[in-house]
Formats: sequence, C-alpha cells, structure tokens
Amino acid sequence: MVLPFRKTLFWIHLAVGIVTGIVVAIMSVTGVALAFQPQVIAWAESEARTVPAPGADARRLTVEELLAKVREARPEAQVSGITVYPSETASAQVALGRTAVLYVNPYSGEVLESGSKGWRSFFHLMEEWHRWLATGGDNRAVGKAITGASNAGFLFLALSGLYLWWPRNWSRKAVRSVVWFRGGLKGKARDFNWHNVMGFWMLPVLVVLTASGMVISYKWASDLVYTVTGNAVPAQGGGGVKVPAPETGTERKTVSAMVSTVQEQVPTWASITYRIPSPPKGAQGKPSEQPGGPKGGGEPRGGEQGKPSEPPGPPKADAVSFSVKEKDAWPLFSSTQVSVDPFTGQVAKREGYADLNSGRQMRSWLRFLHTGEALGWPGQLIAAIASLAGAFLVWTGFALSWRRFFPRRQPRAEVPASTGESETPA
Repeated sequence: MVLPFRKTLFWIHLAVGIVTGIVVAIMSVTGVALAFQPQVIAWAESEARTVPAPGADARRLTVEELLAKVREARPEAQVSGITVYPSETASAQVALGRTAVLYVNPYSGEVLESGSKGWRSFFHLMEEWHRWLATGGDNRAVGKAITGASNAGFLFLALSGLYLWWPRNWSRKAVRSVVWFRGGLKGKARDFNWHNVMGFWMLPVLVVLTASGMVISYKWASDLVYTVTGNAVPAQGGGGVKVPAPETGTERKTVSAMVSTVQEQVPTWASITYRIPSPPKGAQGKPSEQPGGPKGGGEPRGGEQGKPSEPPGPPKADAVSFSVKEKDAWPLFSSTQVSVDPFTGQVAKREGYADLNSGRQMRSWLRFLHTGEALGWPGQLIAAIASLAGAFLVWTGFALSWRRFFPRRQPRAEVPASTGESETPA
C-alpha cells in the first residue's frame, strides 16, 4: 500500500527528528549561550579596556614598544596580534594565540588582565559543543560531521514542518489553534500546540540559521553561494598581496609607520588590527627580525597552492595587511583590508566591503546572520529566541513521539489538540 504524501512526509519528519534531536538540542542551547558573547565579553573587560585620560605631554607608545612590554611581562605567551583604537582612553588589545587576550596601557605599557578569562573559557566551551560536540584531535572531524548532518536535518524539519503545519481547513478557529498559544491544555494537546506555534513563528529565522550553518559546515554549500551569484569559487590557500621585492639590504618600515599610513588611508577608522604572521617552518619558533617577515633580499616564497606553475618573473615580497573597522560602517560586520608595502610604506591594495564580488558579500552576510550579529543586538536577540524555540521544538517533538509509540491509557479522553485539526495520524 502506498502511503499518501502527507503521511509519508510526516513519518520522515518524525524519524529525522528522533535521529537528530539530541544534537539539535545541544546546538540550540549552546546557540542561546553564545548569542550575546560580544556584549558579555565587553562588559567583563570594561575596566581593562579603559585607561585614565593622559596628560597633555603623554606620548603613545609605538606598536613595537607595546609588543615588547607584553613579551617582557608574559615571556611565555604567544603574541598573535594587536589592535589599536583612536580614543585617548582606550587600551590596546593584544591577542594571545587564538582565544586569549590582554590589554596594554598605550602610554605606560602596563599590562592589564582582561577580566574575562572565565567568560572566554565558558564561551570557548560552548563553541566547542556547538561546532564539534566538544570532540578534539582526530575525533573533531567526526563531531563536525555529526553537527553538520544534524543541522541539515534541522533545515529539513523546518521546511517539512511548514507543510505538515499547513491547515487543511482554513477556518478562523482552526488557524488560530496552530498560530498562537492556547491556555488550559495539558499533555499531548499542549505539546502539539507549542510545537506548531513555535515552529510557525520561528520558521523564517530557523531556515536562515540552518541554511547559513550549512554554508559554514560544508565547502560545497559555501561554493554554491559563489556559483549562484555568478562568481568564481576562490582558490584555497591563495597567497596574500604581493609587492615588488626590494634591493638587497633595504630596511623594512616599522609596523608603527605602516599603521600611520593606514590611518591616513582610512581617516574614519575605529580600530586597526595587525595579525603577526607565524614564523616560517624551520625557524624553530623564533620570530623574524621585524614582525611580518624578513628583510628584503631573501628568496621569494613559492607559488600559490592549486595554481598552475607560472613562468618565473620579477621576485615578489609579501605586503603587510591590516584589518580596519570604520565608524558607522554598513554592514555592521564589514571591515576594510589595507595592504602596505613594507619597504616603501605605500598602500599596495585597499579592499572594502563594496569592493567584494557578490559571492563574497553574500558569504559574509551568511556568516554573521548565523549569529545574528549582522543586524546588531536586535538580530542577536532574534537568533537567541529562535535557538531557544529550537530546543523547545526538540522537547515537544520527543514528547509527541513518546506518546505516539508508548501511549498511556487514561480513564477519560484528553482535551483535543485543536478544533478541526489534529496531528497527522499513523
């Protein structure tokens, strides 16, 4: 016997929900926990991020001096970047590795503890569960595969749920029972009502969250964004901006001098971040003579991975890149990348959001829509509510499934789930 489409879809919906439910619940709960991470971190670090107003004769330390102060105070720390701000009372932020940070008084060089170590550890743990189910090492790929598949399953549940939700009878009473909460319900009727209402109102947000999650999880989904927008997929492992190699013995400009160039190039800057490149292999972990690479006259680096070999041309050197956040920028997540020739001090390339092709713009939107940050705190709040609703959808879905497979005999009939509308029968 061939089951009707609606009934077939219902059983597939139920099976996918049972298989993926636990992981979806974990991702939903951790998504709620991560929703306001930037604001919580800013609150926890508010004291360290601010320094007393300087005197009239106070001098800002250079980037090199600030980094030297940090290395002196934390010789074991792996300094990976520094961010400076235009405000006279703002500390400089120094990144340690991938997750830790500390702050430095830009005038005295005093190293300030961030005050958010506990919060950062908490959010790091939540992200580990959200992305990889807290797996590590060789098992991380397995955890990522499970969360990716469960996220795809959640997208299917959202779309198929809309079809199953669709009222067969569009009377006012029938529609009201599946679009708003009803009081006085218990057991199956309550769970059915909550499942329908939360699924209906959160559907658009859940589709955005899960679809953007797929773009983050799967390369083919990320590549599809470029294909759909008519753009070539970016090559993996592509090198940065190249500049002509200088004559042997040419001195590099200091990072501070290059930061000044960036400030002139982007006068509306709100922050400038410099990421310190990792030492080349074979350097035994020792940093190069100047942050960003060796002096001129060295051998040029190899060609970009995945690209065919090109005829030898003039030797090239790497430009030094800075990430700049601008005041009142739109989109909120946008930044400008400024690449500076470290030997001439001239700007080699400037690339802002408007300079990106439509594929890269869409990919950036999806990345920050996933957390809600693309729309500021209102977007984060909506994403948090939708994530919380996702956890309730798992709970009510499991409860409905349990009652379906393990019905409990009752002496009297339960209040019907809705008037003129009921759960798809077995």
